[in-house]
Amino acid sequence: MTDKRTTTRRQQPAPDVVDIPIRERITTWGDPIAAMAAGRGLTGREVLEAMAAGRIPTPPAIRLLGIQLDVIREGHVEMTLEPAEYLYNTIGSVHGGVVSTLLDSAMGCSVNTRLDALTACTTLDLHVNFVRPATIAAGRLRAIGRVLHMGSRTATAEGKLVDAAGRLYGHATTTLLLVPRPAAP
Repeated sequence: MTDKRTTTRRQQPAPDVVDIPIRERITTWGDPIAAMAAGRGLTGREVLEAMAAGRIPTPPAIRLLGIQLDVIREGHVEMTLEPAEYLYNTIGSVHGGVVSTLLDSAMGCSVNTRLDALTACTTLDLHVNFVRPATIAAGRLRAIGRVLHMGSRTATAEGKLVDAAGRLYGHATTTLLLVPRPAAP
């Protein structure tokens, strides 16, 4: 026999609304399709150097997060990020996805420094280890990406995230698939 009784729970009163200041951040970016077209015929390293010099806009996601491309050498890239509250998660540190994006970008760009004008790469695998929380108190953080292996179809790279004193915040490895560079629409 089925029990026809129903139970209702008393709804808890809504908690007091806390008056929290709201902040706003406005950003701009360059058209990524036009940027892709502007990089046509350039090697991966030349595209990165043009971005660092401001001749080609950086990808919108990189601009949105405030990532700077600082060092470009063969098989080696360094990018920096100033931790800010707009990058925070609910526990008061830079969100792990932002740290992962920074490391993924540095490692991917290190591979790009070794690519010709007809080849691009995309992340196949990303493994990130978080060592300590990144906060505003850490100051500017530097992601260092370095190529470990360049094959005909895949490449591997490693990355680390450090502060100005060299303290480690995270480290990562990646495998990238090498593909024909897509044609700009």
